[in-house]
Amino acid sequence: MTASAWVLLLIAAGFALGDWIAVADANKRLEYICKPATIVVLMGLASSLHVNDPTVKNWFLLALGLSLVGDVFLMLPHDRFVLGLVAFLLAHIAYILGFWTGGVGILDFVVGLAIAGLAVVFIGGRIITAVNAGASREFATPVRAYMGVISLMLASAIGGANGLAIAGAGLFYVSDALIAWERFVRARAWQGLAIIVTYHVAQASLTLSLIT
Repeated sequence: MTASAWVLLLIAAGFALGDWIAVADANKRLEYICKPATIVVLMGLASSLHVNDPTVKNWFLLALGLSLVGDVFLMLPHDRFVLGLVAFLLAHIAYILGFWTGGVGILDFVVGLAIAGLAVVFIGGRIITAVNAGASREFATPVRAYMGVISLMLASAIGGANGLAIAGAGLFYVSDALIAWERFVRARAWQGLAIIVTYHVAQASLTLSLIT
């Protein structure tokens, strides 16, 4: 990476750390600054990286931009959960298109589908059951759709055989599973911080996977 890219990575890390502190201390004012700023700087970092195929970078930039929209919806005082869900679903589709533009091995992709399928069975099944049994049954269909798309994103990352992309997609899956678990199954004090840490590391890993 160039010196400017390293500077942008450090700035993004600083904003991410600020957001983690904000979540831990329930400091909404700091969160409103640091959470979107982290993704904005990562977009700057992605733009600065040299890639063999600029189309891949463009898909990742779109994914980061849609993630920024989703972040705003979910951190509002009265969060727009469905709108946030749609924004992140579209972000995952953009990542999927980026992975496939960069090249995905069919055998590795099939392995990825198997891994994602196991996650759906053991984690997704519990979440859907909780949604159907609770007061938010209207979310069942959007949650199922989202689960399918993020599973395809994880499988596509595995199919691309890029270690950073696989780590990023896996952590994104963990972060979103924790969000769903907190919202529909059982909320615990540590989940908020775990969600934001895994999310930021996921987005940073996906961004850095662009490096050629």
